[in-house]
Amino acid sequence: MLNRASVRERLATPRLPRERGDGDLNPEFRRRELLAQGRSLRPAAVLVPLVDRAHGMTVLLTQRSPHLADHAGQVCFPGGRIEPHDPDPATAALREAQEEVGLAPDCIELIGQLDKYVVRTGYEITPVVGVLDPPSALVHDPTEVSEVFEVPLSFILDPANVQLQQRAFNGAMRQFYVWPYPGYYIWGATAAMLVNLSEVLRR
Repeated sequence: MLNRASVRERLATPRLPRERGDGDLNPEFRRRELLAQGRSLRPAAVLVPLVDRAHGMTVLLTQRSPHLADHAGQVCFPGGRIEPHDPDPATAALREAQEEVGLAPDCIELIGQLDKYVVRTGYEITPVVGVLDPPSALVHDPTEVSEVFEVPLSFILDPANVQLQQRAFNGAMRQFYVWPYPGYYIWGATAAMLVNLSEVLRR
């Protein structure tokens, strides 16, 4: 079972960074197509919070409010756009986590980053990994988040738990990763970042 020290060590181990994105499974969404359309990539950051519980680490996730215009009801990490006043992705990820779910920045130990991920909507997301002790209470913003929940890290570390599915999108079939955790449907960019996390921690 991984603990805080081993997770920190594996995130700190040098590795060749790569840019991931929707185009990994769907070539028509690759970065070059976005840039060819004159769409500059907008920087964003998410926090990948690992909760250090006595029975084993968990990954903290949120479910977006159902009334949102974009990605309503989807499972995601706390995060959002990197604003001009944010000096780096980590600051943006911590700010968004505090705004969305009430995680205090000084309670989170930042231990590394995963590969950047480009989504077809034109965002380049930096996933920032942090470890925290079990929070006593979380107060989420109901305008953005309908629920906060945790998934055992052991579930994410088992490659048998991830699936590759597809569905029609704008007249074409699109492939995407899915982690079908009981009661939740984790898919898309969030699922792909969890695949990245699993690969790094299983090394």
